[in-house]
Amino acid sequence: MNGIARIAAGAAALTILAPPSLAHHSFASEFDATRPVALVGVVKRMQFSNPHSWIYIDVTTEAGEVQEWAIEGAAPNALLRRGWNRNSLPAGTEISVRGFQARDRTRRAAGRDIRLPDGSELFVGSTGVGAGPELPD
Repeated sequence: MNGIARIAAGAAALTILAPPSLAHHSFASEFDATRPVALVGVVKRMQFSNPHSWIYIDVTTEAGEVQEWAIEGAAPNALLRRGWNRNSLPAGTEISVRGFQARDRTRRAAGRDIRLPDGSELFVGSTGVGAGPELPD
């Protein structure tokens, strides 16, 4: 096998063996900084997954309709460094969430902070450029 064939074979092997990459989008491509949301709901489940974690909550509207919202949070590693773990939000916990709604107006939001029943707050958002604006107090 000549040198070019070896390089081609090596490149093909790396392509085949490489794990699929997950798309990672900026805050501005998914969420609308002009649409802050404040939600109160009951945790259905929390999913630690890369590149972002997700918290699913049931929100009861003033009309009595129950809506499921998906709240995007930071990567699991970032949450672990902030003191979170897979059991930080057990199902059935009522929480308050502040964040920004999805651009497509679906029931998805980029979470910024979460208030627990005891009044403590947890920062769930991503940090850095493109992570979304700060919310007013």
